Amino acid sequence: MFPRVIINLEKYRHNLRFLLDICHDKSISMMAVSKVFCADHNLVNIMIEEKVDFIADSRIQNLAIINCDIPKVLLRLPMIGEVSKVVKYSDISLNSELSTVTALNEEASKVGKVHGIIIMIDLGDLREGIFDENEVYDFVKNTLTLSNISIRGIGVNLTCYGGVIPTNSLLNKLVEYKNNIESKFDIELDIISGGNSSTIDLLMNEAIPLGINNLRLGESLVLGRETAYGDYIDKTYDDVFTLEVDIIEVKEKPSVPIGQIGMNAFGKVPQFIDNGNILRAILAIGKQDVDHLELIPFDTIKLIGSSSDHIIADLSNASSIYEVGDTMLFKLTYSSILSLMTSKYVVKTYE
Repeated sequence: MFPRVIINLEKYRHNLRFLLDICHDKSISMMAVSKVFCADHNLVNIMIEEKVDFIADSRIQNLAIINCDIPKVLLRLPMIGEVSKVVKYSDISLNSELSTVTALNEEASKVGKVHGIIIMIDLGDLREGIFDENEVYDFVKNTLTLSNISIRGIGVNLTCYGGVIPTNSLLNKLVEYKNNIESKFDIELDIISGGNSSTIDLLMNEAIPLGINNLRLGESLVLGRETAYGDYIDKTYDDVFTLEVDIIEVKEKPSVPIGQIGMNAFGKVPQFIDNGNILRAILAIGKQDVDHLELIPFDTIKLIGSSSDHIIADLSNASSIYEVGDTMLFKLTYSSILSLMTSKYVVKTYE
């Protein structure tokens, strides 16, 4: 049944084991992120079998379906309206708002639990985190008065919004925060989380500052690449996930629509290049499932557009001959894996 995402479980296991060993060799723990594949149980089971240090996800709904003894971490800052679920289904959450931590404390008190938090510090990427240094210390001071909250550590997010690349000097600022917090408040921080797959370059080149002892890895596990520069990680696989799509029409047609051009189905006025008649295929998948610009063909075809339920492919330079009923294969990006795994119209298969 098509369209389908084909997931190679052994390649995923290899990538996970390879990077987990490297992290552990450098005394760095791994938060293995399940977000991109919506906590698919087959892949989460590999995390559990390989004994990752933490399982992390941005959606509490995903953490709710994971049953294991490995600590679970909520990566997205909690919503006030979901604090009861955060306390119930996660052991640790990332936080930057005192009002949210206070609400977590109240909920944890009701159920007799102590909830762990990682205080996020913004070092310039301008997504989540406390930006002002004095506010960081005030945050710690106030949180220490909450009896059902445990400050597990501090962390930083980089590259996801602002594209700021982790450097040794930048992550040293996080280590300075650690030292200052421990000195000012006479506490010990267990987790100093130095970012995500964009920190892999520093990891591989032994340039992570001493004191950074945790990374949150997702994309590097599924695509075998670091995300600061987009470089392939040697000895890993970049094709853990592939997409197979059914061809439902093959015809020669003009490359430019005939008639007055207005808005398409998404309210945009499309632009076209006149290449004369071309051999076109329609694929049975569309924008509701994936952005065609995030698909990487194995063949020398070109994806030229899409609607809600169709992708149009130019077969003029294809190395194979395609007919209706044939399928077409694609490698995937992080974005396309995320959307395809979220779509209920795409079958997930395993090999």
